[in-house]
Amino acid sequence: MNEKTNHIMEEKKDRYLFGMHPVLEAVRSGKKFDKVLLKKGLEGDQFRELLSLLTEKGISFQFVPGERLNKAVRGAHQGVIAYISQIDYVSIEDMVNNALATTGAPVFIMLDGVSDVRNLGAIARSLECAGGNGIIVPAKGGAAINADAVKASAGALMRLDTCKVPNLKVAAYYLKQSGFKLIAATEKVDRLMYDTDMTGPCAIIMGSEDKGISQAMLDLADDKVRIPMTGQISSLNVSVAASVMVYECVRQRLKK
Repeated sequence: MNEKTNHIMEEKKDRYLFGMHPVLEAVRSGKKFDKVLLKKGLEGDQFRELLSLLTEKGISFQFVPGERLNKAVRGAHQGVIAYISQIDYVSIEDMVNNALATTGAPVFIMLDGVSDVRNLGAIARSLECAGGNGIIVPAKGGAAINADAVKASAGALMRLDTCKVPNLKVAAYYLKQSGFKLIAATEKVDRLMYDTDMTGPCAIIMGSEDKGISQAMLDLADDKVRIPMTGQISSLNVSVAASVMVYECVRQRLKK
């Protein structure tokens, strides 16, 4: 095994823990995890304690076939793999307070169903470059904020406030109550992004490339706008679309 292979294996070890006892002890001690994979059919006192702690601490978990765990690690995983958080998350309350302490018109991005880590990283990079303030992701159903996402963001995820919420709708309500305008980017409307005011506090909602923004989030949006398209292809990659939306914010603010 050469030096490069050794480095890759050590890097991967830094991303996760496996085994019932190590994971349970880490969760008890307050270790931050991005998500935990549990083998379907697990039973026993330790498993029940782990499940209770994961629920109590709001750590995302998923039941998967044993074959998936066998492919992920070489070792006695005992039906449990926990992926270590690469960043320190903040609460939605702290995100809002931190942003308003630095600017009167913060810009956030909310991701609804964006599952590709490279898109997540690219969106974070564009947001940071544009002077944005934070990114909000769901605890379930979104891309993992792992080492690959951090790398794709060119380190932006280490600089931006990032909030992982159990329910995007609850976060959206809080933002609205805090004076933020929710702007949904969707191709299903006629109104162009140029026709909505982005100069105040705002949160831009971006959906997945296949399904778009969920109806529940569209219903909560204060404004729904689209990016103009004149070519044969009817949609942009979500990370590119997010960049276009964020820089429309920048354009409007510079003009103002």
